[in-house]
Amino acid sequence: MTAQAETRLLLVEDDPNFGMVLKDYLELHDYHVTLCTDGLQGLKAFQEGTFDACILDVMMPLKDGFSLAADIKKENPQMPLVFLTAKAMKADMLEGFKLGADDYITKPFDSEILLCKLKAILQRKTSTGSPAQQKNLVEYQIGTFQFNARTRQITQGPQIQKLSPKEADLLLLLCQHMNDVLPRELALSKIWGDDNYFTARSMDVFVTKLRKYLKADPSVEIVNVHGNGFRLLAPAVLSIS
Repeated sequence: MTAQAETRLLLVEDDPNFGMVLKDYLELHDYHVTLCTDGLQGLKAFQEGTFDACILDVMMPLKDGFSLAADIKKENPQMPLVFLTAKAMKADMLEGFKLGADDYITKPFDSEILLCKLKAILQRKTSTGSPAQQKNLVEYQIGTFQFNARTRQITQGPQIQKLSPKEADLLLLLCQHMNDVLPRELALSKIWGDDNYFTARSMDVFVTKLRKYLKADPSVEIVNVHGNGFRLLAPAVLSIS
């Protein structure tokens, strides 16, 4: 049995046809999927079962996805959550991230992208606790750099760059996404606590600073992903316990 075959997903989707298609697709890729068609059924399944991640539609009868997510997080604050929705409003995305969502995917979407996002989320789950907790446990190798989130230092040979708290928090989030996209809304919600013109411009300034710190290694790059966020590209982004 593969590692993914042991991975149990809770899928809560009120469109039974779409839900069955997505369930079958995920099971073809060796995930074990429990499908529920409304929020109350989803909460009951979560309370009675054991899951590694939850995929939740937002607009559902009886209990919407946001309410279900809040209930799930009360019982297991570390449970990874992905929202599936036809709604692409910024306010809805912020609401999802404030509830602790790991990603927010708007329909229609590329199913292969969902698989990649699930893999990245489940890999991050193997790290212990929240970003703040992980700062006491994890270092990252980024190309020829070492990043120590606890001491807020980037080192390259004898060269040491001390980071500000926000710089360190932002680089930590980028590292935790391991060559995946870091959604702009997620970074703004977790680090700045709000998404508005001023906080967005502030984050852009911090990204520019991080690029400057990392420019000594041309294989390392922080790229803009238009309309989504940022991606830290490196030949290796490894967590070191």
